[in-house]
This record gives sequence, C-alpha cells and structure tokens, in this order.
Amino acid sequence: MTALTLSTAAASGLRADAIVVGVAKGAKGPLVALGAEAVDKAYDSKLANVLETLGASGAEGEVTKLPAPSGFKAPLVVAVGLGAEPEKDGSFGAEALRRAAGAAARALSGSKKAAFALPVEDAAAVGAIAEGALLGAYSFDTYKQNSQDAKAKNGKAPLAEVALLGAKPRDNAHKAAAARAIAVTEELNRARDLINTPPNDLNPESFAAIASAAGKDHGIKVQVLDEKALAKGGYGGILGVGAGSAAAPRLVKLSYTSAKAKKHLAFVGKGITYDSGGISLKPAGHNETMKCDMSGAAAVFAAVVAAARLGLEVNITGWLALAENMPSGSATRPGDVLRMYSGKTVEVLNTDAEGRLVLADALAKASEDKPDAIVDVATLTGAMMLALGNRTFGIMANDDAFRSAVHEAAEEVGEAAWPMPLPDHLRKGMDSPTADIANMGERYGGGLVAGLFLKEFVGEGITWAHLDIAGPAFNEGGAFGYTPKGGTGTAVRTLVRLAELAASGDLG
Repeated sequence: MTALTLSTAAASGLRADAIVVGVAKGAKGPLVALGAEAVDKAYDSKLANVLETLGASGAEGEVTKLPAPSGFKAPLVVAVGLGAEPEKDGSFGAEALRRAAGAAARALSGSKKAAFALPVEDAAAVGAIAEGALLGAYSFDTYKQNSQDAKAKNGKAPLAEVALLGAKPRDNAHKAAAARAIAVTEELNRARDLINTPPNDLNPESFAAIASAAGKDHGIKVQVLDEKALAKGGYGGILGVGAGSAAAPRLVKLSYTSAKAKKHLAFVGKGITYDSGGISLKPAGHNETMKCDMSGAAAVFAAVVAAARLGLEVNITGWLALAENMPSGSATRPGDVLRMYSGKTVEVLNTDAEGRLVLADALAKASEDKPDAIVDVATLTGAMMLALGNRTFGIMANDDAFRSAVHEAAEEVGEAAWPMPLPDHLRKGMDSPTADIANMGERYGGGLVAGLFLKEFVGEGITWAHLDIAGPAFNEGGAFGYTPKGGTGTAVRTLVRLAELAASGDLG
C-alpha cells in the first residue's frame, strides 16, 4: 500500500527519487504550474523552455522526465500535463489534479518515494492530488509467480511513498483531506482487487467471508443468508440465477450505524461473481472478463467500509446480491417462471439478463427497512455501453431531483455519469402472458428497460436511483490518469459522496 505524507519541506532538500511538477497547456507553449516555483527557479526560470524543447506541451496526462537541476537531492524531475490553462481564476479543477497525480504515480512505478509539487491552493486540492496519486499507484500482481521479487528486479512495484509538498501536516483541513483520501482510496483499491480476482477464487461464499471479516475490523454488522436461508425466505431471483452453479448464492447485509444519524441510505450491489450467461450462453469472446460482473457489489462493499472508516453520521445498509450464473442440468431455463422475494412472478426469457433478477430480490428486501433513499449499482446492460461508451455510467431514478443529486455527486468526485430517462411506454414490452412481468422487453433502449424492471421492485414511496456501470467498471484498454487496466472501482466515490451529503443534511 502506498504511503502518504504531507510536507512543507523545500523541493531541493527533500530526499526522494523524483520531484513531480505540473505543466499547463498554454496558447504559446507549456506553462509551469503553481507549486513548482522552486524547481523552475533552479532551471534559471526556463523550465517551460526546456520542456518545450523536449516536446512537452502540457496536454492532460503527458509525462516528461528530465534530470533534476544541480543542488537537488532528488535526481529526477517529472513534469506531468494538467491540460489547458484555466481561463478564470487560474485554479485547476480537482479532476485535473487527480488525473495528473495519477499519471505521474503510474510513471514512477518502481520508485520508493516521490515528492509531488503540484498546485496546492486549499484542502480540496490536497485531497484531489492525494486521491489521484494513491489510485494511480495501484497494481494487481497477486497471481504472478514470485511477484514481489519480479517487481523488485524489473522496477514494476507501485510507487511506495507520496509526499505532498505544500500540504501542511499541522493544518486540520489538510490533515482531514488527506485522511479522507487514504480511507476512500484504500477501500476503492480493495474493490479493484475483488474485481480483478479470478472467479475460481472469488465466488459468492468467499466474497461473503471477505465482507464478514471487514465488518469485524470496522464495526459493521454483517448478516449472510446462505442458500438454505434464501430458500426459506423465498428469494426466487437470487436462487434462480445461482441454480446452475456448484457455488451457492448468498445475500449479504452490511449495516453501518451512527448514533448521530438522521438519514438512512441503502446501497444495493449486483454481485455476479462470474457470468456465463447461463443457458442463454454468451458467445465466444464475451466471457473472458465476466469476473467483473460483481463490480456493483464490490463498489457497495467498499463504500460502506469507507463510510465506517470516516465515521460518517449516517446509517447505511449495504446489500450484496451474490450468485454465479452457470449452465447445467439444474440451471434456470428460458421460459421458467421465478417467484421473487416481493411475491411477484417473473418469466425468464433470457438467462443472461440475470443481474436484474438478483437485484430485484435485494431491492425488495432493502425496501422493508424504509430507508430515505436506495441506490443500486450494477454492470447491468451492454445497451448502456452502446449509449454512453466505456467511461460513463448511466443514472436512472424514480425522482428527478434525486437523479440530479446523484449526477452532481458523481461529477463532484470526478466520476463520469449521465442522467437517463425511464420512459413509461417501454414498460409494456415486459408484459408476460404467463407471469407478472418478463425479464426482457424491447430490444431498443435495453438499458432503460432494465431500469424499468428494477423500478417494479422498489417499495412504494421510496426514493431510488439505479447506476448502470457496465461501461466504466472494467477497463480493457490501456491505463489512463488514475484509472488502471482491469477493475476500476467506479461508483465507490459517488456512493461515499452521497453518504457524506446525507450526513450533512444536504441530500434532499
């Protein structure tokens, strides 16, 4: 785990492997950002000219390495692009700082310590830079033979320590921002680990065990319903999805409570630890990354633990709907009818539309506690990826104001999201001659159809939002900013922010 320290030391005298400075993209060439004054002065105030000679422009995520000036104890300067020069007050936004810090941290893998001399104008900047650096330093090497030795030899170990220059270790606001960043990023990185863990090691039972252990560590009450309890309770959706697997399903309830809480939020996560599609088997080329189909449950788990670590004054109930969707002689078939926890019956037209089935049971159960709001998170539909691409998640809700609040929270923490509608006319496509509802509807607008299905299982009068994170949950391309290849942990920061807003009374 990468360590984080706040430092008021001079850049020239700090013992480190590198000094990280920010560079903006100006109209006439690169511009050295605030925080790098001492470094620029050591280059006779010509650092921008040197960088331009080396081909640097200040574009977002661009990394340029050059020898440190004479007299510096660090041997290397790393200039990272912040993007376009701000037009108004000259301040860079939090997300620009996060991405730059993440890009620099990735570029410094194999280093023991780096000093970040990026623009620290306030506590928010401290938090943003810390988040970006700690998320950018992430790596997942658990399954590589002799991974620690190999990383030491090849220089691929994550950056071991980040020192934030200009951040004051005795300033309460700076300390609080750093502490928050550590708690949130450590839990987000734990979510990434879970998403990246292969399905032969992470199944519903082992996921539930991990959640139980974390609950003991952080004062969270954990209740696990196994297959017998699920059958007794009538959870037909979760049992139906898990029927074809040798690994039995689980429903995990995580309860974090605060004596000062005035609001209660419920977070519900889709946790399909592997999705073959079931009898409606996925085609070749679509199975290889399906270990990530539990990303919603990982996000909910991480957010609840982060809230507990931060001591937020809000009650949060997390629900992890865990199952493995496999084809076998005992698997649910297209045409089967499941009786859900709510009592409604569902005709299963496609067993690869399984996420909505496990979520339906969990949403109905979560509604019984009458929370102030429910937010579910799921890698639910390929249709949402077609609509929004692979870096943006969709937000649907039964309340326009709440949908806007969730969108604003996502934007505030730097998670790309977009509000989506729930058109009433699409509901008719799920009418079934056999059951109360079918798990499939019209082909077009499939992501919205899935949202309408889930809406049917939310308790009357309860505010609800649905986050379809199918696109950004798993990055199959190259790393960028603070986002690694593989599991990303998307939605964790949005959920934590919603919890903070609820605790402060600012969430509706």
